[in-house]
Amino acid sequence: MSPDSPIAILSALAEEQEGLLEHLQNAQQVVHGGRVFWTGRMQGLPVVLALSRIGKVAAATTATGLIAHFGATHVVFTGVAGGVGRGVQVGDVVVGTHYVQHDMDASPLFPRFEIPLCGQALFAADASLAATACEAFKRVQPVLRTEQYPAHLHQGLIASGDRFISSSAEVAVLLDGLAAYGYRPLAVEMEGAAVAQVCADYRVPFVAMRTISDRADDTAHADFPQFVRETASRYARAFVMEILNLLSKE
Repeated sequence: MSPDSPIAILSALAEEQEGLLEHLQNAQQVVHGGRVFWTGRMQGLPVVLALSRIGKVAAATTATGLIAHFGATHVVFTGVAGGVGRGVQVGDVVVGTHYVQHDMDASPLFPRFEIPLCGQALFAADASLAATACEAFKRVQPVLRTEQYPAHLHQGLIASGDRFISSSAEVAVLLDGLAAYGYRPLAVEMEGAAVAQVCADYRVPFVAMRTISDRADDTAHADFPQFVRETASRYARAFVMEILNLLSKE
């Protein structure tokens, strides 16, 4: 790891990073591009914490600032998502191996889901960073597991779009559209694929770890706020501290 350039820890909501700031040593607040960033050290490594806010544009703007202004060498996104894959339940964790924008459609000029002029629809996580994320989760899983939430780990595709998916009918349409092109996501959220695209442009390793807050169905609007408030912050704090612990040994 670089001795000076920071690892970026990014989330959309304050609840998804709750408790991390108190672990940040030599914390300094920096305001840049309409965002508040916190720099310092965690687990002996330089770190910058940031909240992107919700949506692809907000996330891409924040990711660009992390890389271009702060010189982030890695970007780790931690937050919540709706589970749409078979067997992906509330309280489970999905580590994204690839990311797709489910609302990108520039057809017939470009194939559906393909980012225009990029020649690709899927953006991959950094394999080494994803492996570290999975190892970190396995180490903290015994602490996170409860009778209500067994906290299983899944790896696969995460779909992002500027819509909060909150009905079974929406999920069915989304999954059918993606499946027609061979894409089968495990989770759906609103930022990851945009950050993955920015990181690909800058050649910065990226991974997103998403805790499943709901099943993106008709109960999602009720389940989401409570889960984020009561559970997601505990998951994120444990993930991040262990990821940084593992990275500090590389």
